[in-house]
Amino acid sequence: MANTAQARKRARQSEKRRSQNASQRSMVRTYIKRVQSAIASKDQPAAEAALTTAIPIIDKMASKGILHKNKAARHKSRLTAGIKAISA
Repeated sequence: MANTAQARKRARQSEKRRSQNASQRSMVRTYIKRVQSAIASKDQPAAEAALTTAIPIIDKMASKGILHKNKAARHKSRLTAGIKAISA
């Protein structure tokens, strides 16, 4: 348990940041899953539309540090490759 006022404040801040980060991480995962489910159902227009909305969100989470920049690039690359595979 935090004994000083500073430690109590830091505990409050950490909890607030943890919950915000968890919410944002969950949101970006949801957008990725929407693209993946559209790819799995071989629905190219829906997959492209979902990817168009997902890419800016993935980029934003990478810039905020929620996702590592290489992991964000890997997600975008694999989702794009999946859409190209169903169009061929």
